Amino acid sequence: MAKSKVVYICRECGYESAKWYGKCPSCGEWDTLNEEQVIDTPVSKTAKNRLSSYSGLVLPLSKINSSGEIRYDTGVGELNRVLGGGLVKGSLVLLCGDPGIGKSTILLQICEMLSNGLSVLYVSGEESAYQIKMRAKRLGVTNEKLAIMCETDAEIICEYIRTEKPDIVMIDSVQTMNISSVSSTAGSVTQVRECTNLFMRTAKNNDISIILVGHVNKDGNIAGPKVLEHIVDTVLYFEGERNLTYRILRAAKNRFGSTNEIGVFEMTEKGLVEIESPSLAMISGRPLNVSGTCVTCLIEGSRPILAEVQGLATASGFGNPRRMAAGFDYNRMAMLIAILEKRAGYFLGNMDCYVNIVGGLRVDEPACDLAVAISILSSFKDAVIDSGTICFGEIGLAGEIRTVTNCEQRIRECERLGFKRCIIPRQNIKKLNKNDFKEIEVIGVRNIREAFECATE
Repeated sequence: MAKSKVVYICRECGYESAKWYGKCPSCGEWDTLNEEQVIDTPVSKTAKNRLSSYSGLVLPLSKINSSGEIRYDTGVGELNRVLGGGLVKGSLVLLCGDPGIGKSTILLQICEMLSNGLSVLYVSGEESAYQIKMRAKRLGVTNEKLAIMCETDAEIICEYIRTEKPDIVMIDSVQTMNISSVSSTAGSVTQVRECTNLFMRTAKNNDISIILVGHVNKDGNIAGPKVLEHIVDTVLYFEGERNLTYRILRAAKNRFGSTNEIGVFEMTEKGLVEIESPSLAMISGRPLNVSGTCVTCLIEGSRPILAEVQGLATASGFGNPRRMAAGFDYNRMAMLIAILEKRAGYFLGNMDCYVNIVGGLRVDEPACDLAVAISILSSFKDAVIDSGTICFGEIGLAGEIRTVTNCEQRIRECERLGFKRCIIPRQNIKKLNKNDFKEIEVIGVRNIREAFECATE
């Protein structure tokens, strides 16, 4: 007979405890442990007899056929890039992002593309069929093969999937799903975990692709237990500010492709539109002959992307100067300011410093260091950086400019977009042939002061 026991599970991180705590020992959040009933099911005595039916599934690695991988074309090139070439048949994908970022929008849009040759089931636990119809009409989704199901019982949904055998299923969202036999409310750690396990088994056993929409908490992490990310095959994050038009789709986990690729979209009245040339979109409209702005080149996956970095240094009216960064790591910005003071001789101890990456792009590549430092110095000295100048390089604690990867690829992208001068680390110059670049001047620098002097010439 199955036995039940009471455990306390943190709704933020999934930590389990036999007793209640006011503060979660794992994530440190207050009042997040909820009481849950967990049923321990004993192992069946007939397990040995059942094992014989599974013996045919145990195969040597050499006899497993891997040539039959099928990928569905979603009709959106940027989404295909992030997924690694398309949606893999039988995969389980988790799509996360802030409320209103465009998760449901992009799913409904690709339903229009996929339904032309495939059967697609869109399951909504948050909206009525009438609301979905209104949004589909606004987005221009008119395909008659698209099936809509408004249901929150995961067992009913999976039974329908096993019966009707659609090619692709979209669940919006997994936090609204529930299993009636689990004694907890929808959205709890237990319900989210069990529902995701049920969808995973359905996807693998029936070779059906399932896309789950997931909510995020106030810190930007996936709401629910951490095991949720381990269950699924692919985790996609939608990044960007709701008041900005650009959206960045990034893969945090991908069993069928690279996690370095990103997709760039623009939110319009007609839905999400893919940006085929992100570099041109990110630097369009930048101010000319204004201090405190500098352009850099980043590598996202297999392609270079240009980004505008803005810096502002102004006299502080308080005892402790303010430091703020949007789209750039705050601690790294503080480190760069300390390097500018110690190694380059620029005193910023009484200055408020702000850094902004234009377009809602979030940068974590060290190659952006040089552009951030130069933009801050440009504002501090009120010196204008020429609009045809671009720079990239990592800054060390000694103030040196260190080498970056894919330097030639970055320079070619800068040349293609019409930049005339490119400031790079001196060590990268040794590996390049300057004769290969006809329309752009490549300058190598050793330290920050030398780089700033070249940028303001």
